[in-house]
Amino acid sequence: MNDWQQRVLALSGMALSAAAVQQLARSGQVLHDTVTDTLINSVLNLEPESTLAVYGSLEAMRPGFNTLLQQMGNGTQKDLELTRYMVGMIHLSRRLLNDKKALAELGRQLEQVSRQYHEFGFERYRILQSLASIYRELISPLGQPIRINGNPTHLKNEANQHHIRALLLAGVRSAVLWQQVGGKRRHFLFSRKRMLDTAKQLLQSA
Repeated sequence: MNDWQQRVLALSGMALSAAAVQQLARSGQVLHDTVTDTLINSVLNLEPESTLAVYGSLEAMRPGFNTLLQQMGNGTQKDLELTRYMVGMIHLSRRLLNDKKALAELGRQLEQVSRQYHEFGFERYRILQSLASIYRELISPLGQPIRINGNPTHLKNEANQHHIRALLLAGVRSAVLWQQVGGKRRHFLFSRKRMLDTAKQLLQSA
């Protein structure tokens, strides 16, 4: 993958996380069954061989590509709530990358959860609970919390709260990756067409 493909893939990971959070907060479920697994794997694959390996496959990222194209296109399908979630993920990721102590502790805790997931086969709800705890304790305090809108009934559900925080952690992970592969804020202003074209190419290849 070239640099632009890697950046758009990471952005699509953020878009996938943001859309999943929105769906869960509004309806109590994530619409695509495999999305949560894709995002969990993106957090717990601690030594990926490539940017694509973080997410498993282009096919798994189809919903992310579609969401990103809607958000970055010139039509009327943009969702300001999703944009706000993604901006919040970038903000927290920048704070995280500047906090060596938090980064080290994050790595330590993720290694532990990764072993539970890959070696001991812990059930998904326990993994989500552990990832939610990491987000609440290490990531959220770094900056302005991401305020989630949705149905109060679903937002009050403890399992949904764990799920949402785990998805936000995955979004921050993608935002960190985006910066690691050269993503810059100015790209949204000056390289939008290139990112859109790249997203379309990746979607066609999925």
